[in-house]
Amino acid sequence: RGGVSGSVGIPLWELVIGGLGISLGLLLYGPKLVRLVGAEITKLNPMRAYCVSSSTALTVIVASWVGLPVSSTHIAVGAVFGVGFFREWYTRHSRRRYEYMRVRAGKDPDVGQEHEHDENEVKRRFLVRRSHFLSIIAAWMITLPASAALAALVATVIFALFV
Repeated sequence: RGGVSGSVGIPLWELVIGGLGISLGLLLYGPKLVRLVGAEITKLNPMRAYCVSSSTALTVIVASWVGLPVSSTHIAVGAVFGVGFFREWYTRHSRRRYEYMRVRAGKDPDVGQEHEHDENEVKRRFLVRRSHFLSIIAAWMITLPASAALAALVATVIFALFV
């Protein structure tokens, strides 16, 4: 009495509805989401993808150990943004990266002055698409209240019909 049960039984019908909902969501939105996260937010190479995967796994493990409910999908998308924003920061602050960019643009890498940055060249180097960032943040902010409102509506209808 008053204790916490070690195991919880989940009815089969709830598992089936949850599985069907996840499958339908993946079927309808999966390919677009994979393309968006994997290629359109920022460019990922194997090293960056490894950083995203390992940081996602570590964050989920630590959160589970502490007892925090987290979404591995949200963490993975956040890690992709983190890799992209780090690339932007590194591009702006690394002499080696700056020289590489100048060589690729056909300019002289030895400019003579320490960190002589062409401000327009540096400012336009956004490696994370801001439109995707804003749309994902907006979707995250809408998801929780919308799902709570939908759950309240469904519960009210079920309660009115069957109780």
